[in-house]
Amino acid sequence: MSIVVSYELIDALLDRDPVCGIGYRTSDRDLAFMFTYPFEKLEAWQAARRLSAQVYSLTTQFPSEEKYGIVQQIRRAAISVASNLSEGTGRYSAKDQGHFYSMAYSSLMELLNQLIISNDLIYLTAKDYENIRSLIEPLSAIITALRKHTLNKQP
Repeated sequence: MSIVVSYELIDALLDRDPVCGIGYRTSDRDLAFMFTYPFEKLEAWQAARRLSAQVYSLTTQFPSEEKYGIVQQIRRAAISVASNLSEGTGRYSAKDQGHFYSMAYSSLMELLNQLIISNDLIYLTAKDYENIRSLIEPLSAIITALRKHTLNKQP
């Protein structure tokens, strides 16, 4: 049995403009029809994703002269946490997975350090610093537990 799918059907399913091929999501409802990758199910990745969004929002308030300085470093560290978690789930050996979960934890600690320095420089309000730190602390525990669990699965 062969399945024939037309480009028009693909465009309609992806809600893509048939002329330029650019896809866009019209609503969150569309996500229900998408495949869910293993990393998307990780509680740690979901928390890291929320943290990244929070960091991006928070750093818009930093001084403009820091746009290519600490703001860029903070954003990269936040993205790195989620990226390393997702990359770890794509690895086959527990040792490789554990390595990427360690990298995610290291990126989280780098992010925390940069936020502490930002707080020292008064780029953050005390409330913003406390709020973002309250997201980091449980995430660090989740990543640590994930890494330990993964490495304990080794043969």
